[in-house]
Amino acid sequence: MPRQTAEVKETDRKICALLQRNARLSLSDIAKAVGLSLAAVREHLRKLEQQGVIEGYFTKLNPKAFGYDITAFVFVLVESSVHYAEFIARCKRRAEILECHAVTGEPSHLLKVRVHDTAALEQLLSEIQRWPGVRRTLTSLVLSTHVETFALPLR
Repeated sequence: MPRQTAEVKETDRKICALLQRNARLSLSDIAKAVGLSLAAVREHLRKLEQQGVIEGYFTKLNPKAFGYDITAFVFVLVESSVHYAEFIARCKRRAEILECHAVTGEPSHLLKVRVHDTAALEQLLSEIQRWPGVRRTLTSLVLSTHVETFALPLR
């Protein structure tokens, strides 16, 4: 688990910035870019992973290539914090639910979901609405996406 306010050193920030742009960079390319030896880069990466600063390495896939034509945001009102743990556990078990956020205001949670079509969305919503503690859902369909990134602004 990373520190809440991680004090990431400048060299580590540079390494992280490089990997955010291209996680397939070789250790050699990283070493050249930051002016370190291969062994030093390997050690920096090991520490960053161990500290939870680097949580993983991912490939960004085009959802449409796999038939995921619908992206939606679902606001969910879970009536009591007594149900939150079970709600979150259920969200984690559904592959269509890409993100689950606890939020302020009337809805208690915001979900980002990807499904093949409106029938699949209707089925997922119907299931979520039957979960214990779920009082209401409100869904917004995404018409187009102009910015979608996990990259942090590392300065």
